[in-house]
Amino acid sequence: MNDTTAENRKCEIFKALAHPTRLDFLEWMREPERHFSSQAHPLDMGICANQFEKRCGLSQSTVSAHLATLEKAGLVEINRVGQWAFYRRCEKTIRAFLEELDKTL
Repeated sequence: MNDTTAENRKCEIFKALAHPTRLDFLEWMREPERHFSSQAHPLDMGICANQFEKRCGLSQSTVSAHLATLEKAGLVEINRVGQWAFYRRCEKTIRAFLEELDKTL
């Protein structure tokens, strides 16, 4: 990844982390057993988008926009199964971002 791409990715991550709801989503996905135990599908598939709607009470379109922002920043990965979309944290990206912050701040 060149310097410009790395800087753009870092900016996308900062934008994604700037909203408290998206921070909540990432926190909840860190411990899916604790926050999404009612999900019918196995949690190792990821978290179904409708589980976020139930947990936070936001509309489907708002939840989708937040998840799309997290995906664009590389903080979550999507596993599509038929009509369902399951989300999980991208630990590799999160770890790399935290290491970069540790080096530069």
